[in-house]
Formats: sequence, structure tokens, C-alpha cells
Amino acid sequence: MGNKVQLSTFNNAWYDPGASFATRLLWYITNTIFFQSRALLPYAWKSSLLRLFGAEVGHGVVVKPGVNIKYPWKLKIGDFAWIGENVWIDCLDKVSIGANACISQGALILSGNHDYNKPSFDLILKPIHIEEGAWIGAKSIVVQGAVIESHAVLMAGSIASGRLEAYGIYQGAPAKKVKERIIE
Repeated sequence: MGNKVQLSTFNNAWYDPGASFATRLLWYITNTIFFQSRALLPYAWKSSLLRLFGAEVGHGVVVKPGVNIKYPWKLKIGDFAWIGENVWIDCLDKVSIGANACISQGALILSGNHDYNKPSFDLILKPIHIEEGAWIGAKSIVVQGAVIESHAVLMAGSIASGRLEAYGIYQGAPAKKVKERIIE
């Protein structure tokens, strides 16, 4: 059978979250009150708060209620992008969301994971790029290292772990191209 997972040996002391403990604590409180809340707060307020914590945020960005964002200083969101209800953006590494991209409700954007082949369950980090006009369907998962090219679609409930070609429509786990996106 081989080795066994030994979580007692996990050590991520090498990982730099990119901000002090005080900043992370202040963000945790801000995220809980203003982003994870079900309250309908003005989108401009949320964009301003993200900028205050170091995110690059374009104009006209929509961040719906119930969104959870880790480490906004590693986040970039382009003009008029939409972030739907209950989306989790786990910015352990850089996450970029292009202009006019849509992340639908319940989607998970996960730039970090664990190496299940290592007994110590080491952390794996890779940036995620979601390009202009891409659409991440409801309850979909985008994992570390994924590149969702311009105007690609990841259908509801699918998992993207690699490169999704521009204007392709992808479905499944793992996501496979099923057809071309034609915008009339």
C-alpha cells in the first residue's frame, strides 16, 4: 500500500500570505461583515473596500452578497466583471478575473490545494487567470493553475484544471470542450 498521510508533518511556514497578521485579521473582519453578509450593500462600497486592501478592481464591478474572498491583495478584477452569490475566491496565489467576466453563484476559485502524493500533504499554489468575457457557471470549480481564455464558458457544476480555449464551451469533471461559443 505504501506510505500514509501524516498531517502532523504538514508545514507551510514557507508560505507568505503577503500581508501582516494585523492586516489579515482586519480583512477577515471586513470580509465577514461586508462580503459574506447577505445584506444588499452598494457594489461601489465593496469595490472600494477591496481596493483599500490592495486588490486591483476596475469600474462597474458587481460583487453580490455572500461572497468569500481570501487575501484580496492577490486579486485583480477587470471592468464590469460580475461575482455571483456565494462565490469563494481563495487567493492563496494570484487570481485575475478579466473585464466582463462572470463568476456565477456558488463557484469556487481555488488557487491552492494539497499534494495528496506527499505524506505531509504539502501546499500547492499556482495563479488562476480568467480572461475577458469568460463565464464560470454556477457551482463550478476552477483549480490552481487554470487559464480560462477569452470568452470561454465553464458550464454549471464543471471542474477546470487546465487551459480552456477562447470561445470554447466546456462541461464535466474534468471539463472537456463540447462546442464553440458564438456570440451574435
